[in-house]
Amino acid sequence: MSPNPSLVLNKIDDISFESYDAPEIVEPTDVLVEVKKTGICGSDIHYYAHGKIGNFVLTKPMVLGHESAGIVSKVGAGVTSLKVGDRVAIEPGVPSRLSSAYKAGKYNLCPHMCFAATPSADGPNPPGTLCKYFKSPEDFLVKLPDHVSLEMGALVEPLSVGVHANKLALVKFGDKVVVFGAGPVGLLAAAVAKAFGSSEVMVVDIFDSKLEMAKSFGAASHTFNSKTGGDYKALIKEFGGEPTVVLECTGAEPCINLGVTILAPGGRFVQVGNAGDRVKFPITELATKELTLFGSFRYGFDDYKTAVNILDKNYKSGAENAAIDFEQLITHRFKFEDAIKAYDLVRAGSGAVKCIIDGPE
Repeated sequence: MSPNPSLVLNKIDDISFESYDAPEIVEPTDVLVEVKKTGICGSDIHYYAHGKIGNFVLTKPMVLGHESAGIVSKVGAGVTSLKVGDRVAIEPGVPSRLSSAYKAGKYNLCPHMCFAATPSADGPNPPGTLCKYFKSPEDFLVKLPDHVSLEMGALVEPLSVGVHANKLALVKFGDKVVVFGAGPVGLLAAAVAKAFGSSEVMVVDIFDSKLEMAKSFGAASHTFNSKTGGDYKALIKEFGGEPTVVLECTGAEPCINLGVTILAPGGRFVQVGNAGDRVKFPITELATKELTLFGSFRYGFDDYKTAVNILDKNYKSGAENAAIDFEQLITHRFKFEDAIKAYDLVRAGSGAVKCIIDGPE
């Protein structure tokens, strides 16, 4: 067996480098991927700092990482769509093929989902992708076009969250979209709204530096500082009217309330960000304006492929002609041996937007 260097979260405040045996091909459709790039997600930091997110509680050591891309190193006998040497984005959550959610076409809601680097209550923790070799079913890997880099492949995971939210809201040409939160998911959700044809996209946050990035990387036509810019009337005036869609990516009660308040009658509201607890909600406005409210959880069928297609179209004519500068979101890069430093940097809130870690040599 080949060695498989991995970054492991043992418990709160305790990360270490470990080496395990690399996974082996078992099923005919198994694919072994040599991981080359991995992004740090906010959920990783929650487990590192608090040991849990909601009902997912860390009780045993777990290999970190779920935002990854790599190169196919071995394939099962039944694999037909990929070959050794192909560059792929790894979709990190595999549902039970027997679940009702899977059969209904909503596999992201499968109660038996095996999601990389997410604690399991009734078995071994699913291994994360921050390792040298990761095994995946063929149909949960998406081949990257030649002009989409492996770094962009690692960005496909959070980009797919934005894709899923925009699909739920049925964002289309002519929609006016407001996105709350200028973190990685909010920025990428705004980028997807633009790619889907939204005529205007506003990003709302309380930090001017984040709002500047929302504009500079090409996703936002408008920005608004909800701390210093005034009340909801000022936001609507700045945007030139009420939005038809709100994508709420913070989970913060004031943003949820403001989002409902500014929506045009008949508008669509998608809750992407996870709140820490129950929140007060303006139910009367939801009813009297006949708003549609969606919950959004991860991503589903074809969202990964859609995300890759967005990157494909964006970079097909070269980075210098790209409509959206996705690479600007990658603010920090680390070698695998410095991965713990990378996690500490992001945990410290030092201004990193998206931090990418190289795979082990």
